[in-house]
Parts: sequence; structure tokens; C-alpha cells
Amino acid sequence: MATTTLGPNNAKLLVRTYREGAAAKLGHDLVIEVTSWQGTLEVGDDGSATSAEITADSSSLEVVEGTGGAKSLTDKDRADIKNSIEKKVLQGKPISFHSTDIKGTSVRGDLELNGNTKPITFNVNIDDSGGASASTQVTQSDWGIKPYSAMMGALKVRDTVDVELSGR
Repeated sequence: MATTTLGPNNAKLLVRTYREGAAAKLGHDLVIEVTSWQGTLEVGDDGSATSAEITADSSSLEVVEGTGGAKSLTDKDRADIKNSIEKKVLQGKPISFHSTDIKGTSVRGDLELNGNTKPITFNVNIDDSGGASASTQVTQSDWGIKPYSAMMGALKVRDTVDVELSGR
């Protein structure tokens, strides 16, 4: 059995958000990087995952890309989005995932988000060179998070966001 430690120095943990609503064309689809996190992945002798854990600092999310929108994202826009995520969306609460069951490439476990813990499943792939990737979708409202909205709801973040991890 081998244990791999993952974090910002050897992997990326990204959240992808998508816009919706009548004024969606004014907003941006975002790629947000979690810059302070740590994870462990245990892999058995047969090369399959046996355990996975991640903890993340909810105040460490940084907007790295914004596509679409009426204008390009400015540094001020990025700072405003970061502030909204910290103060209104995640409220500084811890984020963690602990696997409870692994079958093939399906990793099921408990995700703590916004003070709520619920089961979720990640699809995990481990390549022959030791690289790993994982992905899932998180429906914010399932964890008591009200997706961001502006302009009286005409522009809002889709309730479901994509979470992706990749690294060595």
C-alpha cells in the first residue's frame, strides 16, 4: 500500500461555477482555485484507491479565470467575488471530505461544507505514472448554501458546481 499526499504544491483543486438567469450573458463562468488544502490518497498493491481524505481552507478560494460576460474580469471583480465567497457563501466554515466506501473508480464519502455533512461520490482515476484525478458535482443548496445572485435574481450562479482535482 502507498500513501500519496496531495496539496497545492503538486496538485490543483478547482471549482467551476456557471451562470444562469435572464441576465446570464452579463456574468461570467468562473474557475476558482482552492489555494490552501491538503489531501491523502491511499492506493493498494493492485493500483486501486483504498482511502481518500481532503481538508480545505474555505477562505483560500481565488478566481483564476472568468469566461463570457459583457466585459473581462478586473482585479477588483476578482477581489469582490473572493469577498462574497468568504463572507456570504462559505462563511469561513471548514471543508472536508472523508471516504467511506471505494469501489473501482467510485469514491463515496462524507463532504462537510457550510457546517453540513452529507454523502457524495467522486469519480477517481489513477494513471500508471501515479497521477490522480477526481471529479464530482456539488449542488450548493443540498449543503444549505444559497447560490449567489444579483440584479434581483436575473443573474445567478447555477446551483450545481463542478469540483475537480488533478495531480501527482
